[in-house]
Amino acid sequence: MKNQRGGFALGLIVGLLLGLAVALAVALYVTKTPVPLMNKGQQRTPEQDAAETERNKTWDPNAALAGKPPVRSVAPPPAAPASDTAMVPRVAAPVLPPANEGKVAAPAGSAAQARAEAPKSTRDAAAILAGRASVEAGEATPVAAAGADPFIYFVQVGAYSKAEDAEQQRAKLALAGLRATVSEREQNGRTVHRVRLGPFDRKDEADLQTDRAKAIDPDASLVRVERAKQ
Repeated sequence: MKNQRGGFALGLIVGLLLGLAVALAVALYVTKTPVPLMNKGQQRTPEQDAAETERNKTWDPNAALAGKPPVRSVAPPPAAPASDTAMVPRVAAPVLPPANEGKVAAPAGSAAQARAEAPKSTRDAAAILAGRASVEAGEATPVAAAGADPFIYFVQVGAYSKAEDAEQQRAKLALAGLRATVSEREQNGRTVHRVRLGPFDRKDEADLQTDRAKAIDPDASLVRVERAKQ
């Protein structure tokens, strides 16, 4: 009876050891053998996934505007008012060549007539120059008046990747008495929802609205766009 119990216990232990060995071999085989379906779908490396995740964390739709401070345009200098009395340059009287050089002396009457005509020609030249100076002074005024601002201005109060965030910012500005609009734009392959005030024809008006918008969002900035691109 004792021999039977000893043989049964020994057989049980040997069976357990064999089962563990077989299970270990199967586990090693499964872990070391590549799975075709899984390897087929793994085209990106872990380094690429980590880099993509880091870019998504640090991506800022306002980065393009943060590095470019608004450029304040220099107002054109005021044009000097055209004077009523134009400066007439002095024109010297033409010098008559001596009558003795290879020519017969003219009569006294002809010489007197030539001297009388000399001041007349001087006045005519002065009148011509005076008229030209008046025309140039008159043409300078329309050019100075035509120097209008070639830009229109907007106040950007944020750019968001979600339309819900842009609408919340627009509602916040409306509560403060500022009327804003939401526009979409493609930036770096993504759709960005911009919240803007404007447009404004004058830069001083845009600067005033920028100061009011900064009280709500300190990142508000002035943006100018050429009129020809509108």
